[in-house]
Amino acid sequence: MSRILYGVSGEGSGHSSRAMEIGRHLLAEGHQLKMVTYDRGLKALAGEFDCFAIEGLHIVSDDNRVRPLKTVWNNLRRAPRAVRRLVTLRRMIREFQPDVVLTDFEPTSAWLAWFFDLPLISLDNQHRMRYMSYESPPGLSWSRRITETIIKLMIPAPDAALATTYFFGEPRNDRTFLFPPILRREVLECRPYQGGHHLVYVTSEFTSLLGLLRQFPEHQFIVYGSSQQGEDANLTFRPFSVDGFLRDLESCQSVIATAGFTLISEALYLGKPYLALPMQGQFEQQLNAFCLEQLGYGMSAAPAGVRQLARFFDNLPALSESAQRYADSQQITDVAQANLGIRTKLDELLGQRLQQLHR
Repeated sequence: MSRILYGVSGEGSGHSSRAMEIGRHLLAEGHQLKMVTYDRGLKALAGEFDCFAIEGLHIVSDDNRVRPLKTVWNNLRRAPRAVRRLVTLRRMIREFQPDVVLTDFEPTSAWLAWFFDLPLISLDNQHRMRYMSYESPPGLSWSRRITETIIKLMIPAPDAALATTYFFGEPRNDRTFLFPPILRREVLECRPYQGGHHLVYVTSEFTSLLGLLRQFPEHQFIVYGSSQQGEDANLTFRPFSVDGFLRDLESCQSVIATAGFTLISEALYLGKPYLALPMQGQFEQQLNAFCLEQLGYGMSAAPAGVRQLARFFDNLPALSESAQRYADSQQITDVAQANLGIRTKLDELLGQRLQQLHR
């Protein structure tokens, strides 16, 4: 068995929910595991895994738009604490002596793998943009090049890349392997049906969307992520809870949210059409929304407006039918078989002589 250092980005919830499933599998296989993460990742994973806290990178947004200068300043001002954590992490790695580093878009652990000359396996959805051929959204070729450059700066070239995606292109090399999105067991256990509401997930700064939703009084919206509470006309605000969110996802007519990879993947698995509101300035979300619309499982609204919302509601029957076809093609009757392809490939890589993997 292997000693594995597993770096997990703490930005958002998608990385940690994916790492939860992979981490459980690795422990069940008898591997020794130490996770390196921060913020949401630390909160989600520390109760079940041996975690080491670091300072991680954060994206600052305002009304669903990335603010580059605020993002740079927010990360720079935490640099002294990040350096202190890095020194302690290097000491921990020398003591733990990992055989391999696994990274879910967490750069500190990935670059330490390079520093210590350790095999590196990436397991995330970002590397589809680095190593998979795909159609770029119109007018975003420059953003695509910038994003691919950032990925290269964040993560040194891995010895193997396991990339998750709901739209598939050709891998660009023989060390990249594509798989459907990793689904957490709580989602797999859902029994979807169509209730009377739309599920809305926003950041607390995305206030303009709420005003738009109020202009559709014939629709009911359950809103997560807002700083508001209670009920306001056709909006019901709820504090986040894992079980409450899943129950509302399970029973909604559609999902209206930013274009994060994990929520799109979970919504589609449950047959829920999706109105994607990609964060402006974040290419991955713009790509997610573009491909979602190209596949016919939802629509992209960038920027969001009354016309886009009206068109989405008018097309909802056809979008629901298309999303349900996708869900029917992905259904898993035995939870133990979930995520089998990517788990099997990871086991295969870890079972090889690690010197052979590390070229």
